[in-house]
Amino acid sequence: MSSISVSQARLPTTVEISVIDEYGETRQQAIAAERALTVYLNRREIVTLMTLGAEPEALVIGYLRNQGLIARREDLQAVQVDWEVEAAAIVTRHQPEDLDVRLAQRTVTTGCGQGTVFGRLLDAASLNPLPETRLAQSVLYRLLDNLGAYNETYRNAGAVHGCALCRQDQVLDFVEDVGRHNAVDTLAGRQWLYADEASMADAGGADVFYTTGRLTSEMVLKVAQMGISVLVSRSGVTQKGVELAQRFGVLLIARAKGKHFQAIYTAERLILDSPPPRRPHSRKSHEGARQSISSSQDKPLDASARERGW
Repeated sequence: MSSISVSQARLPTTVEISVIDEYGETRQQAIAAERALTVYLNRREIVTLMTLGAEPEALVIGYLRNQGLIARREDLQAVQVDWEVEAAAIVTRHQPEDLDVRLAQRTVTTGCGQGTVFGRLLDAASLNPLPETRLAQSVLYRLLDNLGAYNETYRNAGAVHGCALCRQDQVLDFVEDVGRHNAVDTLAGRQWLYADEASMADAGGADVFYTTGRLTSEMVLKVAQMGISVLVSRSGVTQKGVELAQRFGVLLIARAKGKHFQAIYTAERLILDSPPPRRPHSRKSHEGARQSISSSQDKPLDASARERGW
């Protein structure tokens, strides 16, 4: 993005420490880095984020974008990260006139390490209508297979979440960080910072978002703000996440692992074209188990059981 000044403060995502394993042997082990970064918007302290430090400039821009504190990409003037003082300074041409009011209204979310939403963003109603993207079951399975090649930090060190911008089964961009909200914010920041670069041109056409974390209200809101209406996760979903998905028209696909998933608010947009074979322990097996338990509960207790208070 040539019109603004952007630092290049990327740091390694892992560090090595000595550990003792179950055999009493000492070896080197990679662990996920975790660094504090305090965000300043036009010299005003906003928040301190804990991050891997892989793409701090994109992270802070995406965070401010998703919080509604920067309205347009064209408002950005400078993004400078200095790890010596653990600070990121962002300069913009404009900022919200009600910034003080927004910062005073904080909602602590269920994000990793507790996320914060400013200015009653969860009540936002000004989103543009989302496209009614359709997704085939077979495409979902191919996407899950393709995503397996992208979680490098998780494979080496664990303790991180990953998020991806996708077009159907194609992975366009992938980010890992210590929190799932950091990862989605970094993707949102990359969309703005590198929109003019050929490597990011495809990411603008993303129609599916993938995360390894829970599908909470904040995740649904952030993805909807990016104009994407299909949200996939290998984890579960929360009540508020479902409510916002129905409000904004986001198709949720939770617990997506292997050939299994739980789709919510499909609105006929999920095409079931590749159902897997039923497992041996099907619903009938579970019903039989329940009947067996029920019948055993109806049997009278023997003397020894009565003595034990059963």
